[in-house]
Amino acid sequence: MLLVTMLCYLFFYTGRHNFGWAVKGMVTSLNIPYTIIGWISFCMLIGYAIGQFINGNLADKLSPKLMVVAGAYLSIMTNIAISFSSTATMIMILWGLNGFFQSMAWAPGAKLINNWWDEHERGKAFGFYTMAAGLSSAVTYLISIVLLQQGIEWRMLFRLPVLLLLVTATIFLIIAKDRPDIEDNDGYQLPTKDKSYWLDRYKEAFRNKNFLLISLSFGFESMARYGLIFWVPVHFLGKNWKDNPGNIWVTFLLPVGMAIGALCFGVLSDTLFKGNRLKAIVIGMSASAILSLLIFIVPTQQIILSSILMLLTGFFVYGPQACYWPLSPDMLGNRLTGTGIGIMNMCGYLFAAIGEPFLGYVIDITGDSNNIFIVTAIACILSALIAFFVSRSKPVKVA
Repeated sequence: MLLVTMLCYLFFYTGRHNFGWAVKGMVTSLNIPYTIIGWISFCMLIGYAIGQFINGNLADKLSPKLMVVAGAYLSIMTNIAISFSSTATMIMILWGLNGFFQSMAWAPGAKLINNWWDEHERGKAFGFYTMAAGLSSAVTYLISIVLLQQGIEWRMLFRLPVLLLLVTATIFLIIAKDRPDIEDNDGYQLPTKDKSYWLDRYKEAFRNKNFLLISLSFGFESMARYGLIFWVPVHFLGKNWKDNPGNIWVTFLLPVGMAIGALCFGVLSDTLFKGNRLKAIVIGMSASAILSLLIFIVPTQQIILSSILMLLTGFFVYGPQACYWPLSPDMLGNRLTGTGIGIMNMCGYLFAAIGEPFLGYVIDITGDSNNIFIVTAIACILSALIAFFVSRSKPVKVA
């Protein structure tokens, strides 16, 4: 179940992280300023945030498997529709809807995994799941780079990559099961379907102060992560990336580092940190802040050093996500896993949404995309400080 869920999510970002690679062509073709591009990204992230708030709760009530598949198919159709659009307004509307459809996968997928793994190995399981998300960014980056080098126009970036998602979502539909059968129990306490009223699940989660603070910390982490995922291609492509073709491969190391970081942090939270996920988060986000500042200082012409920094930044900015997700069942209990992850992810994408147009505005007024790394460094510091504050308050684990 873990592997087939990972396989499906491995290609989910082909319908979301493809946008950053289409920006250059879109700006040239449709004459759209970067501030408007930022607002288009804002709409997707807001749609995703709203969807997380709704779909996380539904995952505790409905079939997680069917929610994941429905989200994949709807996202594919929306991406293809965008490829035929010719106005910023239409792209903005469709990209916002795509955000909602994309949100139908993460929390339900996490709910399915939580149904199959107990708390002693939960960090490892979520580490692998988060690694699949990081690799999904790498896969999308790789496909987009190859297509751009073949001279493919930006519209094809919304048509070709999502075909892989169509295949893996169909495989997931055929193989995945929402929960273990009773005869497969083997001593593991089988998770039961939640029969509580949907509003009661929200109320119970919002009464947990430490969980809300962790969601706030996750918000700043997501702002930094998406600031890098979306704008790093824009920064390294430059005015004419063909003059410096090596720069385009520097960007590929960002999602590669993210994937490695997710796996390492997930495993280490169960082993080295003995379940102290907050400590791992503080260390990861603090390192991310330092690395972002180093990228700001190092010229893009120094490809080897930039590559190393990009790999390490991806490792530390995304790795802690594997530690955030298990905090939902740790703090709220298994019954509210989907609801908690939905709320946390909603907060994350709200912050990421706010960051996108702001970063676009910063680039427009300064004329220098390098300034995005100052903003991401500040976001990382705030994330680490909040997590450190929660760690000092000794949050109570819920069974």
